[in-house]
Amino acid sequence: MKSKNHIFKFRSIFEMHQAFGIRKPQHPLISITHFNKSNPFNPDNAVLYDVLSFYKIVFVTQQEGRLRYGRNYYDFDEGSMMFLAPNQVVGTAEHHLETYSYILLIHPDFFLGYPLAKKIKQYGYFSYSVNEAIHLSEKEKETILTVYKIIEEELNSRIDEFSQDVVVSQIETLLNYANRFYKRQFVTRKAVNDDLLQKTEAILDDYFNNLHSLHLGVPTVRFLSDRLNISADYLSDMLRSLIGQNTQQFIHFKLIEKAKERLSTTQLTVSEIAYELGFEHPQSFSKLFKAKTNMSPLGFRASFN
Repeated sequence: MKSKNHIFKFRSIFEMHQAFGIRKPQHPLISITHFNKSNPFNPDNAVLYDVLSFYKIVFVTQQEGRLRYGRNYYDFDEGSMMFLAPNQVVGTAEHHLETYSYILLIHPDFFLGYPLAKKIKQYGYFSYSVNEAIHLSEKEKETILTVYKIIEEELNSRIDEFSQDVVVSQIETLLNYANRFYKRQFVTRKAVNDDLLQKTEAILDDYFNNLHSLHLGVPTVRFLSDRLNISADYLSDMLRSLIGQNTQQFIHFKLIEKAKERLSTTQLTVSEIAYELGFEHPQSFSKLFKAKTNMSPLGFRASFN
C-alpha cells in the first residue's frame, strides 16, 4: 500500500498486518511486532493518516534521525514510548535510517472480563499527542524491554489457557510503569514544564486583562491546549504535577484572582464583573466565587473595604 492523503481505518489487527506486509498475528485480538535490522519497517506500505479500532503502544528502542508522524517530524531519543487509543486520527510513523521498535496492538475485546477493560480508560496518556511521548532512561528502557519480551514470548511461543491472564497482567504492569515514568518526566523536565506554566499564565492574563472573556466567554481547557499546541490531558497532568491543580482548576484560580481584583479596585456591580469574566449568567459567577472562597462576591467586597 502506497502512502495516501486520505484517512484509512483499520478495523482489525489482521487488516493492519496485511496492509503493512507483516505476518498474520497468532491471536486475532492482540499482536506484538519487533522491527529491527532483520525485520525492518517498510514506510512505503504506510498511509499518511489512519484510524485504529484498537490500542497501539509503540516502544522505540533505537532511533537515528527523526521520526515522522503525519505531516510533522519529532525528535525521539532511544527508548521512548507512545500510546494511542482506539478511534484516534493518527499519523503513520515513517522510520528514518535505523529505527527499531516494538509495536503492541490490542483490541479492546481482549480485555473483556478483566478489570483492565475499564481501568485502561483511566490512563490519561492515551490521549496525549505523539510529540508528548515518554523519554525513558536506560534503566527504565530495560524495565519496559523486559515486559515486552515476556508478552512477546507468551504470544509467539506458548498460547494456552493461561496466556491471556499472563498477557493482560503484563500489559497492566506496562501501563503502571508508564504512569510512573510519565510522572518522573514531569519532574525531570521541570524547566520545560515551568516554561509551559508561565506561558499558560501569560495566555490567561492576556485573556482577562484585555477582556477577551467579555466577547469569547470563560476560557476553556481546549482553548489553552490549542494555544500551547499540546494535548488537553497532557496539559492537565503537567499542571497537576507542578502546582497540584488541573487545567480547569487553574483557569478557575486565575478567574477568581481577577474577580477579586475587580471587586476590590472598581465600583462595577457583580453582574458587570461576571459579564467581563465571560459568564452569561451572574448567578453562575457568584456560585463559583463562593465555592472557591467561601464568600459571596458582595461579602468579599464588604470585607475588603
